[in-house]
Amino acid sequence: MALLGNSESAMSLHTNLRVLAMNHSDTVGGAARAAYRVHNAVRLLGVESILRVNQKELQDPTVQGPANKLSRLLAKFYSGMGQLLIKPFKSNPAIYQSIALMPTRWAARLNASQNNVVHMHWVNGEMISIADIGKIHKPLIWTLHDMWGIAGAEHYCGDVRAHDGYTKENRPQGESGFDLNRWTWLRKVRHWKRPILITTPSHWMAEKISESALMKDWPVMAIANPLDTEIWRPIDQSIAREELGLPQNVPLILFGASGGATDPRKGFDLLLESLPLLQKSMHDQGMSSLELVVFGQDAPKGGSELSNLKIPTHYMGHINNDHTLQLLYSAADVMVVPSRQETFGQTASEALACGCPVAAFGATGLLDVVEHLTCGYLAKPYDPQDLATGIEWLIRSQQDEKNAGRLNQSSLRLAARKHAVDHFSYPVIAKQYIAAYQYAIKMRS
Repeated sequence: MALLGNSESAMSLHTNLRVLAMNHSDTVGGAARAAYRVHNAVRLLGVESILRVNQKELQDPTVQGPANKLSRLLAKFYSGMGQLLIKPFKSNPAIYQSIALMPTRWAARLNASQNNVVHMHWVNGEMISIADIGKIHKPLIWTLHDMWGIAGAEHYCGDVRAHDGYTKENRPQGESGFDLNRWTWLRKVRHWKRPILITTPSHWMAEKISESALMKDWPVMAIANPLDTEIWRPIDQSIAREELGLPQNVPLILFGASGGATDPRKGFDLLLESLPLLQKSMHDQGMSSLELVVFGQDAPKGGSELSNLKIPTHYMGHINNDHTLQLLYSAADVMVVPSRQETFGQTASEALACGCPVAAFGATGLLDVVEHLTCGYLAKPYDPQDLATGIEWLIRSQQDEKNAGRLNQSSLRLAARKHAVDHFSYPVIAKQYIAAYQYAIKMRS
């Protein structure tokens, strides 16, 4: 097992580091948000970082996109062509897959650059091919935000094939035809001959990488996704609710994920199972009825499963700005992240930074984000009854303090904020990444 420690005791700050970071987009998706935050965090400690993307939206001169219209069109063409090529071979259309096949000039450009370190993030969408990754000779660090690096073409997979290797014998039952995942995995084996320093946002994911057939001998560091906790901070709950048009005197439960209600990994069905149990328990104890706030999707046409539960639900749609998210986290009594699988759990860390405690299952990447009974509740995986118990405990703890006359933030909300600052703030995470950059340089020296 090649899992490395990330102690700050061995870290020293160097301002002569020049880093070229790469991610497909600067705004779209959790990986893009994380990559941009890492980029900004290390810049604050003197690292000369440039973030290169194929899809640029931000008006930030330290983020560079395609140089001209032709380059932009070519990037879109490559991305679309990659998905078009694999469409006939998809065994499960619900699983996002990438083959990283289209040749690029990235390896030659990176090797000829004056950068000390290349830092790859989510470089799919045909940003760089599997073959080109293997041709990078510069000191290289790769932050895996999902399982694609150790899998075949899938971005999330079961344990068996990633752990044992993609053989003909361990192909999942029900799949037939050309084995796109095995073909992609074998290309990775053929082209990635030199170990790359891998970072990933959670210890759960780091262990998966260290136990994988592809990267078991590669160095791995678990480094959390950073947050600018000077921006992500609590807003007075009553003011936040007023700005959002949400009710003032009822417990609000928050759930949010892009397409979360339709993605089994996000566990919305488990939240739905827990809500009737939570309603009954709160009613039996004479507690206020609750309401649900959902972001990341619009209200479903023709109603939803929530209609049968008779729980008032506020659909906030897709949120495109951080301030609205900050208001939502501040307005809620509990953020529920009922995921079956999370590489990290970025909405959970954002909620904590805004003083909102989190209820989640005690599994996968969320174990690194939520401290049980301190800033949230980690329920037994994947038990709706215990999730309901946790949500109720978080609501009741805050209401008890209000009833006792504590009008300011509850101790639970203060603990949530402190946990985020101590574990996810820019200076804390930037120091760990600077140590990782130094390690990557030593690997290739």
